[in-house]
Amino acid sequence: MAEAPAAALPPGYSDRDAERFVPEHHRSRRSDFARDRARVLHSSGWRRLAAKTQVLSPTAGIDFARNRLTHSLEVAQIGRELAVALGLAQDVVDTACLAHDLGHPPFGHNGERALNDWAADAGGFEGNAQTLRVLTRLEPKRFAPDGGSVGLNLTRATLDASCKYPWALDAAERDPGEGRAKFGYFADDAPVFEWLRAGAPDRRKCAEAQVMDLSDDVAYSVHDFEDAVVSEHIDPEILTSRSGHDSLIRAVSEWAGGSFSGDELGAAFDRIAGASTWLTRWEGSRRDQAQLKNFTSEMIGRFAGAAIDATLAEADGRPLARYGADVIVPRDVRAEIAVLKGIVAAFVMASGRRQPTYQRQRDLLTELLDTLWEAGESELEPPFAADLRAASSDADAKRAVVDQVASLTDQSAIAWYRRLCDVPLV
Repeated sequence: MAEAPAAALPPGYSDRDAERFVPEHHRSRRSDFARDRARVLHSSGWRRLAAKTQVLSPTAGIDFARNRLTHSLEVAQIGRELAVALGLAQDVVDTACLAHDLGHPPFGHNGERALNDWAADAGGFEGNAQTLRVLTRLEPKRFAPDGGSVGLNLTRATLDASCKYPWALDAAERDPGEGRAKFGYFADDAPVFEWLRAGAPDRRKCAEAQVMDLSDDVAYSVHDFEDAVVSEHIDPEILTSRSGHDSLIRAVSEWAGGSFSGDELGAAFDRIAGASTWLTRWEGSRRDQAQLKNFTSEMIGRFAGAAIDATLAEADGRPLARYGADVIVPRDVRAEIAVLKGIVAAFVMASGRRQPTYQRQRDLLTELLDTLWEAGESELEPPFAADLRAASSDADAKRAVVDQVASLTDQSAIAWYRRLCDVPLV
């Protein structure tokens, strides 16, 4: 069958944006960017997100909480609407949003911390750098002429849109909220990173990546807040009480790492609490649930609408596609997003009652990594065992073990630990 002519690219995008690391030829008129989206949706890594922690673990017995997959769908919903309003390629933004958490290991950011500590002498670990690795190496779909895997072989525009931190570890700054360095690629993934960033301004994210990043922040702030209220980690009555207000703002300010003053965060909290849908109590009734849902909807519309207005005003008619213009989020809106994220961090992630659970999760992953490292290829799945055999250094070998553990879901990490690490009592 003859090769079909490719579908036209959206306005503002060039043939170069649609190039793939390894060239391909297709027999359908489906657009290159739509093909990217389908590849992510059909990937095994994306399906595994259904059993990976967002904030509350899928293993905790709370069956309504978001997981990484539902979170990614909600990020994509926000991102797609922003893309429409800003004149960006919807499929590029949608795919970047769907893929943005593919590199997250078991137990969310807590798991990242354990893997990063274990791999400190081998380049560390960062979920966003792992996402690039999954997309360009670990998820099987296409291979280079030399036989090496190129992962899903997505287009340059889509890969660039998925890159939240376009720099290496040695150029990274520490995240104020987590205290860990954030970076976009590991040393041995430099060739594909350099290819996808060819001609891009140094350290600047393309507009599509900025939309993905904003959509992630918005979804994280409102949906994780919603989950924390429904699971009763957060009591709206305590939030509304002025008696502990100053200590709450201090906790949020500490989480935000000094990005905003206490006065800014206090004013942002007051604006949010002034919304007509703000809850002052929670009894779990259908009316309460509906009001909480309407609050999240109102906040999404508020944050997205402000960013759209500010971005279009700043662009002044210039197309945003790729590096045409930046996405502008007003400072007061960023403060409001920080307040909601900081409240969840204070009541869930930093909660004293959660720390023993987090420590057990980190200990589990560390012991599992140690056990797999000592066992060698015999306990790894075939693709990772092959990577270990091909390793030319201890750092490369450790990376294969990290790739294996990072691919696991929360439940499978627990199952592997029980199978390989638990010593039965005599």
